[in-house]
Amino acid sequence: MTPLSETAFWSAAQRHLIRYGGSFSPVIIERASGSYVFDSTGRAILDFTSGQMSAVLGHAHPEVADVIAHSARELTHLFSGMLSRPVVELATRLAEIAPRGLERSLLLSTGAEANEAAIRMAKLVTGKYEVVSFARSWHGMTGAAASSTYSAGRSGYGPAAVGSFAIPTPYPYRPAFERNGRYDWNAELDYAFDLLDRQSAGSLAAFIAEPIISSGGLIPLPSGYLRALQRKCVERGMLLIVDEAQTGIGRTGLMFECERDGVVPDILTLSKTLGAGIPLSAVLTTSAIEERAFEKGYLFYTTHVSDPLPAAVGVKVIEIVLRDRLAQRAAQAGERLRAGLLEMQQRHRCIGDVRGEGLLLGIEIVADRDSKAPAPELSAAITERCLQLGLHMNIVQLKGMSDVFRLAPPLTISDSEIDQALGILDDSMTYCLNRH
Repeated sequence: MTPLSETAFWSAAQRHLIRYGGSFSPVIIERASGSYVFDSTGRAILDFTSGQMSAVLGHAHPEVADVIAHSARELTHLFSGMLSRPVVELATRLAEIAPRGLERSLLLSTGAEANEAAIRMAKLVTGKYEVVSFARSWHGMTGAAASSTYSAGRSGYGPAAVGSFAIPTPYPYRPAFERNGRYDWNAELDYAFDLLDRQSAGSLAAFIAEPIISSGGLIPLPSGYLRALQRKCVERGMLLIVDEAQTGIGRTGLMFECERDGVVPDILTLSKTLGAGIPLSAVLTTSAIEERAFEKGYLFYTTHVSDPLPAAVGVKVIEIVLRDRLAQRAAQAGERLRAGLLEMQQRHRCIGDVRGEGLLLGIEIVADRDSKAPAPELSAAITERCLQLGLHMNIVQLKGMSDVFRLAPPLTISDSEIDQALGILDDSMTYCLNRH
């Protein structure tokens, strides 16, 4: 088939694609390798989103490609009631690396699907139906996951699942609760759960939380917050579900970000990073919870549950991350990236805040640091200029709130590539600030 011309390509895209959120980048991507994607002109673009925050090993990793090729020839897909060696091997490997006690796994395709399965399990095991999450959360676009997503997509789709609640996202840069001039997240959490208790019908089943609220503005939970949240759940007989779609498998400098607070959740969900760009997700829980769910007839039977090809990829991803010490590399590379951003902050007053862990960092763009007023036009201009100069970044733009760049390059990124990205970002900010 002869490739479409650029004009014909965009005409066909406009005519035949359903637009599913935001706008498309004005480039046609032909291939990808390592930390770069390449457009139709052959131009290399540094990918600081790792695809959709997923390609932790970079694009077209040769060992992953070999696994995919072998699986495509030998074993791709099975009846959902059949098991294969890659599935059992991946479940075993996950039990070995997960926080202690999380030794049972359910292997699925997407993060939303994993969160659906986790919420469904929590409701069945507790015999309750109310689910709580953060007001800036993103847990997926399906059913219960969408009902627990508050950063976008609420308006116009009818009622969410009965029993859906949100509490404020702890946000140190823009604190809602202050005491003696300092952010008091403990008081905010107490207040939130007091309101929650007053609204609940007495059927609180679960709290689902990201340890770094990514799509809500790249906001890490304050140190100690996740442990305090777990205590709130225990007091009410709720299960704590931790969604590590973006933070898991080494991206933040730890294998799992919940380990930073020493928290072992009741249920842990993984996706994005586990498949390194291949659709793969997992629900991890304890033997006790799995046994209780099984006794009560837990059902989550899907077409692609326990598929062998993605499971084989997941086994290889874990092998490479451990073998090449990529969690440690993420911590080191993240410090280099953070240091460059903090130095840039001293020269550009539009950088209000730099935050995050490892290679999942955010920079909040403001009109100036004193007012912290949003600067959406400036943010959009910087994004456009960066792409023109060869750097792709994702910007989180929430209505009425500031814009935040999410920086999530592959864990395999080199120091020179980090420096290249910092140089492009610096040049882009200088250019755009001079024009605004």
